[in-house]
Amino acid sequence: MLESSHVYFHQAADVLGLTPKLRDILLAPFRIVKVVIVTEGDDDKLKHHYGYRVQHNRARGPMKGGLRFHPSVNEDESIALANLMTWKTAVVNVPYGGAKGGINCDPSQLSIKELDAITRTFVGQIKEVIGPTIDIPAPDVNTNAQVMGWIMDEYSKYAGFSPGVVTGKPLHLFGSEGREEATGRGVTIVLEEALKEQNKTLADVTVAMQGFGNVGSFAAKLMAAAGAKIVAVGDHLGGTSRAEGLDVEALSTWVREHRSVKGFPGGDAFHSSDVLTWDADVLIPAALGDVLTEENAKDVRAKIIVEAANAPTTPEADAIFRQRGILVVPDILANAGGVTVSYFEWAQNIQQFCWDIDRVRIELTNHMQKAYHSVAAAAKKHKVDLRTAAFVLGTQRVGKAAMSRRHYAEARDFV
Repeated sequence: MLESSHVYFHQAADVLGLTPKLRDILLAPFRIVKVVIVTEGDDDKLKHHYGYRVQHNRARGPMKGGLRFHPSVNEDESIALANLMTWKTAVVNVPYGGAKGGINCDPSQLSIKELDAITRTFVGQIKEVIGPTIDIPAPDVNTNAQVMGWIMDEYSKYAGFSPGVVTGKPLHLFGSEGREEATGRGVTIVLEEALKEQNKTLADVTVAMQGFGNVGSFAAKLMAAAGAKIVAVGDHLGGTSRAEGLDVEALSTWVREHRSVKGFPGGDAFHSSDVLTWDADVLIPAALGDVLTEENAKDVRAKIIVEAANAPTTPEADAIFRQRGILVVPDILANAGGVTVSYFEWAQNIQQFCWDIDRVRIELTNHMQKAYHSVAAAAKKHKVDLRTAAFVLGTQRVGKAAMSRRHYAEARDFV
């Protein structure tokens, strides 16, 4: 993932003609934190984990990014995801830099009490380098509103009442309306904008989707409500399809009860990996990274790919899609609805004023539409694909801010 993120950055840097020195400056993380977390388990035995927080860039504002709790969390992954957050926040033009991190634990093997202790110990060890004007974490893999509430509470013990230290909190702890649906709604908005450029609407397309968690399920509901046919959905256990379009509400109910689309009585079963090459107009990878590879890219039948997941496409697959004329709406644009509504939550916390759901949705739509058209304009100007254009736009905005905060002649390179 780290290598892939650098490949895309360097493609954009080539378009901009950036020097090796400027590339190094923009890629280097501002700060890397690694801590040892020792807690006592329910069995009175010591538990030992590592916690990471990588803060990539603060030129455009406080750093922002998720915290994930997963055994695979490590420094390289955190660096890659942090720099992607830097470009993502710049693409949607919210006043943040990028950060990422987490703890290499498996929440499924921990009690609530143990998870609470691990989270609070981690906060105590990084409290000096996070805060509403420094670095604002958010939910990610295996973390949720409850974990964000623990972080807010623990940080507030040291800094006083500080709801703005994290986003993605429960509504009753000063979270924002619309946060849960935000990423899926953002995916839907950018797909609508891409279709407009082809004189189409959602009612004109069929959609295949990998993943039916928070992002995938909300995107599917919104697309189906606008007339799209969700013809295939696959997850880690299986897949279900229906040529006339799946009943998304019924599928959502099934998944809540069974934790998978497998066995859904309203569709035909298939092997989960086949969803990536399904005969549909639009493919939405909304689960894991690196699922579209050199091996399967030639078999993808969709004409549009909207990356709801982080880094689902390898650089090799991306090159094949360009050669085949498949339109790819990249992750740093497509799934930026989440960080955009996180920004709204933070702004509400700073103001001590709550927005209603209609305002959140209107503001999100405006941000995502503007971001899509800014990327599309950059693609047209530089004669590149949308992914390269998104990285060009993000790099320009970050680079100009970084070079303008002090007197650097290189600021002119980002005009």
